[in-house]
Amino acid sequence: MKDNRTRIELLSPARNPECGMEAIRHGADAVYIGGPAFGARAAAGNSIDDIAELCHFAHIYGAKVYVTLNTLLTDAELPEAERIIHDLYAVGVDALIVQDMGILRLHLPPIALHASTQTELSTSEKARFLEQAGFTQLVLARELSLDEIKCIRRSTTVPLEAFVHGALCVSYSGHCYASQFCFGRSANRGECAQFCRLAFDLVDADGKVLAHDKHLLSLRDMNRSHSLEEMMDAGICSFKIEGRLKDVSYVKNVTAYYRQRIDEVLARRPEQYVRASHGETQLSFCPAPEKSFNRGFTDYFLHGRTNDIHCFDTPKAIGEYVGRVARVGRHDFDITESHSTFAGGDGLCYIDADGKLQGFRINRAEGHRLYPSEMPRLTRGLRLYRNTDHHFEKILARPSATRRLRASFLLSDTPWGYALTLRDESGLHVTLGFDHEKQPARTAQRDNICRQLTRMGDTPFAVDADSVEICLRSLPDGNKEHFIPASVLAEWRRQCADRLLAVHRINYRREMRGYEQREALFPRTKLTYMDNVANVRAKDFYTAHGASDIAPAFELQTPAAGSVLMRCRHCLRFALGHCSKQQRQPLPWREPLSLRLPDGRSFPLRFDCKHCIMEVHSYTPKTTT
Repeated sequence: MKDNRTRIELLSPARNPECGMEAIRHGADAVYIGGPAFGARAAAGNSIDDIAELCHFAHIYGAKVYVTLNTLLTDAELPEAERIIHDLYAVGVDALIVQDMGILRLHLPPIALHASTQTELSTSEKARFLEQAGFTQLVLARELSLDEIKCIRRSTTVPLEAFVHGALCVSYSGHCYASQFCFGRSANRGECAQFCRLAFDLVDADGKVLAHDKHLLSLRDMNRSHSLEEMMDAGICSFKIEGRLKDVSYVKNVTAYYRQRIDEVLARRPEQYVRASHGETQLSFCPAPEKSFNRGFTDYFLHGRTNDIHCFDTPKAIGEYVGRVARVGRHDFDITESHSTFAGGDGLCYIDADGKLQGFRINRAEGHRLYPSEMPRLTRGLRLYRNTDHHFEKILARPSATRRLRASFLLSDTPWGYALTLRDESGLHVTLGFDHEKQPARTAQRDNICRQLTRMGDTPFAVDADSVEICLRSLPDGNKEHFIPASVLAEWRRQCADRLLAVHRINYRREMRGYEQREALFPRTKLTYMDNVANVRAKDFYTAHGASDIAPAFELQTPAAGSVLMRCRHCLRFALGHCSKQQRQPLPWREPLSLRLPDGRSFPLRFDCKHCIMEVHSYTPKTTT
């Protein structure tokens, strides 16, 4: 009977196979990882052999491996991309996450394609088209609200994926050209220089400085852990953690935390939602996302526009709030309002009187009296944060989770000996027959049999004594107890475990690529550089779907003065308390406003208040004669 419940997927990042395997051990249903080339994090590439190893491990649990091939490709790169895709399919990759539509015009194996968030998927029309184009999963823009997600869900049938945790791009993904314009490093080619984390002055048309040396485009990190059930009900079934450049301790901690939060929902709603993979995770620590790298948290626009999405003081990690300074001595200080414990090696930080982040290390701690390695400039009442928890990091540096498939054994007898069946929670099973002389036992044997069959060691299976069933007929002498040496039972157990692992690999089935409806029309006939058409195959794709006026990608042209470099839902008018939709008072400045770098380069801002969009425009480069 078909299970019509929605399969809920926790999708974690992997900078390398180690991170990927730890993500799966800590509860991920799928991981995404960069391939040998063409991933949107150029510093996070992995070989085909690395990815094969990860697939081999993940598929035991029914977990999936997605490879990011989501940069724009040049004509010269298309043949290599095609070869890599065939290699990835051959080693078991479940899907590719792509941005460049030229990929759909290559000679591909039947590998599933997921539309990257770089496709700026924010409307029902775009989502419907991408499904018709053959994508089997859609990664939505981070800026969408619950109502907007519901609208897209009603217009599509394929699974919808959304980010729930991690760093935020201030621009709609795929529509940020600032790094390319300023530094010659394309974000759409995996080389983002993080223009949005720089410090700017905000100046008006008269040169009046409204904000000085502030990180006006820097956002807090996303944390939607308290809205997972709402997101499920809105239509999200894949919950994505950002962080392919993050270290393994971050991946462990954040994955484990979201595993627990998702499982709480699944336990309450078993009739509607079910987990996307198998296996139970046991942790040796209590997950706490505030203890991993973060700039402070926001749920972004999920529940509408709020004024807590930015952090103008610093783009660096702040961490968890741990209390206020109560007393300051020459070489130590006391902290109050704190429920935390401290240890030597902890990293603390604070925002100073000039609005700058300052940090220091703790040398030793005596309760809430702390002794820094070098005394910082502290004042009573100052709020302190911990961005490195030394004890917590030590725990995560060791093995911190196991994942096991719940399994059961059935031992029965045959005319020639015995049969042993091993079945796990996925429904797969094996039965092996063994020729063995039947010997009567002098004592009850259940405890010994259970002891041997539950010793699953480093296999991915877990069997407890209650999951061992013994169905043996009486021997010719009437004795119901059969003696089987412990070494024999151990060998049978090993063979069954090895065979069931092989069955998992043989029975694993990948999703295939969707059917491309050639008659589907792209929502627009005119394409600008923001549609990111970087090769002839991409142009052919859009032409085949109704486009007739196609501009080349930003990276392939000399941008005109005043070109849009960013499209942001983050709005500085709103952040400064002067949203035109909320008040009709005259603005206290003369527009246009501009963001000015210390070197004098100035980027005009345009506010599209009807659509709640702020645009960052390019300046006119100075010419020399």
